[in-house]
Amino acid sequence: MNEISMCPKCSGENVYFDGSLYVCPDCGHEFEEGAAAASSADVAKDSNGAELMDGDAVTVIKDLKVKGSSMVIKRGTKVKSIRLTDNPEEVDCKIDGSSIVLKTCFLKK
Repeated sequence: MNEISMCPKCSGENVYFDGSLYVCPDCGHEFEEGAAAASSADVAKDSNGAELMDGDAVTVIKDLKVKGSSMVIKRGTKVKSIRLTDNPEEVDCKIDGSSIVLKTCFLKK
């Protein structure tokens, strides 16, 4: 019997094979064994699931308070020339001359 790997999303060990996909009962993530699951987890995606690339222009979908500042990034703010980071859930950008890291779940392409 093949050894079942850990869940790539939550690192849970309770993964089982249901005949076509591996399923993690802890987080509900379904995945195939191998490189396809690993590569899809490392891609930065916006709130709608569109893949983000360096230099893309995005729009903020929610008012965001900036930690350590009284600044608020308003909904609908357009951000040009984003830069991807090592973390696929974050992008680096400049807003009003300040370098800020934004979560991709608050952005749309």
